[in-house]
Amino acid sequence: MEEQQEQVEVPSYFLCPISLQIMRDPVTLPTGITYDRDGIERWLLTAGTCPLTKQPVPPDCDPTPNHTLRRLIQSWCALHADHGVELVSTPKAPVDRARVAELVSRLGDTSSSAGLLDALRELKDVAAESDRNRKLLTAVPCAVDILAAVVVSSCQDAKAACDDALEIICSLQLSEQCLTRLVERNEELVHALVAALQRSNTTSRAHAALLLEGVTAVMSSNRLVSLPEEVFGEVVQLLRDRVSNPATRAALQVLVGTTSWGRNRVKAVDAGAVPVLIDMLLDGPADRRGCELALGALDRLCGCAEGRAAMVSHGAGVAVVGKKVLRVSEVASDRAVRVLRSVARHAATAAVVQEMAQTGVVGKLCVVAQSEQCVERTRERARETLRLHARAWRNSPCLQPHLQALYPSC
Repeated sequence: MEEQQEQVEVPSYFLCPISLQIMRDPVTLPTGITYDRDGIERWLLTAGTCPLTKQPVPPDCDPTPNHTLRRLIQSWCALHADHGVELVSTPKAPVDRARVAELVSRLGDTSSSAGLLDALRELKDVAAESDRNRKLLTAVPCAVDILAAVVVSSCQDAKAACDDALEIICSLQLSEQCLTRLVERNEELVHALVAALQRSNTTSRAHAALLLEGVTAVMSSNRLVSLPEEVFGEVVQLLRDRVSNPATRAALQVLVGTTSWGRNRVKAVDAGAVPVLIDMLLDGPADRRGCELALGALDRLCGCAEGRAAMVSHGAGVAVVGKKVLRVSEVASDRAVRVLRSVARHAATAAVVQEMAQTGVVGKLCVVAQSEQCVERTRERARETLRLHARAWRNSPCLQPHLQALYPSC
């Protein structure tokens, strides 16, 4: 079949200038150049110019369907179907701005729960269809604010509406500017997301985690330090439940991003974050980034006494962090060394000092101190940590002779 298809020469004007494939839904820009709809809409999302002429294309440009060319392509494909050419079906008419705006306006009508659900589900289908549709939805004035208002108003009673609104918002990939505006205009959004995290619907919990990640990333420091304890409790529970890789990563990002302040660190520790993070490292995160984030969160939490106490009280805490040194990535090694330095400096009882030697942590630090795999700042942190307890570690029977030779001088 492929050999037969190669023998048929496709007219050049049937090919999209972007993909060089036969156009299925040819559309023409104001510049007069015709492209396949899917290709040009993807292009315009980032470029904003005509690929061939380089002329600017207005952001609100809606390419004109080239019905004549499409019919010619369909006829030609049908004529050569015996040679393996695939038929081109008539494309579904794309949704227009007016229809998207109408659906958004219906979300504000709270008199009918059934009508609200119908509008949400149609909007969800529209958003799932293409990047173009998601761009149209984002461009509707106050559309994201209205969706967020649905999440807030329906998080307790109309859970189906809340779930659909969350899914739509998460599909839009909102900019930092849009998220900032969303946070400023919806003070109850965080509480609504906590309510969504408390439900049994794993999909909704994942969407709530993703939106919480975006929201906390743009919050002012004043609002971050006043986050309720429930946020940390639900984030930690999400890590325990391992709902999905994206949800786990979002929860880790929330922990890292919100625990720069001591008050939040204590909240996270009280929620049980430290043993959960250690258990994650023991089991092995699904990817390198997950390991880096887990170590980053531990580094943050070891910035407070409660976090360090939880770290050393876990039977495998010190050992598993030491095991990640030089085994995952440069970033992971640096974060693991930072955790070990915090423990050695502020929580090093005689038992902990001995444990660090017996579990091979001291040996790892000796290697890091001389390793070219690590940047200088990581090597210096390792040397600093080793100097803290040099009397106990330098001549320890747990340290092999070749590692003793690497021990930094005091």
